[in-house]
Amino acid sequence: MPGFGPFESHWDALLAACPLILSQRGANAGHRGDMSFNTRWRVSTEYCAWLYYTPDSKYELSRLVESTNPTPPDDQDERGCTLPAFVDDQRYPANSLKHLYVLHNHPGTPTNISERDITAVVTAAKIHGEFVETKEGKIPISIVAFFSRHYDPNPTACDGFYEYSKGSSEVVEWAPDQQGQWRREKAGTVIWENKTDFRFVPAREKGIP
Repeated sequence: MPGFGPFESHWDALLAACPLILSQRGANAGHRGDMSFNTRWRVSTEYCAWLYYTPDSKYELSRLVESTNPTPPDDQDERGCTLPAFVDDQRYPANSLKHLYVLHNHPGTPTNISERDITAVVTAAKIHGEFVETKEGKIPISIVAFFSRHYDPNPTACDGFYEYSKGSSEVVEWAPDQQGQWRREKAGTVIWENKTDFRFVPAREKGIP
């Protein structure tokens, strides 16, 4: 994506992609308990992109795709975004790019990785393989959902993101603490019945017994 990166580490790329995606029009509807949430939700948008690894050993972001999927009236949790299966980067041969992360935003909070998100990374792994060899080592193909806990018409920060890696039994939440250090916390369990069927059990929200 023009103006983004390249990055030397996948972590730096993720932290840069979060505010970039959340700052797009309609990407943040705020907390579901807010008085104006329903109005903002109706015009909210989910954006998605690939974070990929190039032959130059750099991490790059594909162009953002804007959700065009109609949302059922009873679906108050997700918008949906259809990401192309392959990145089109004319600087490199198509088969030289390694697809690593499916990135997207969830406009409303509280939120979590969804079963649809997990299914998306399973599908991606069938196309691109379960792991990517990088200069940082072997990294599993994963999906990330960025979020903002509060509505801000001009967001400049990232409140955190949820991550699920193919083959893992856990969904994790990454969020900065008061000192700005990023901390990892378990956000749910993925129970695999077989190679294709699974159940996702979210962890209880903080402060809720």
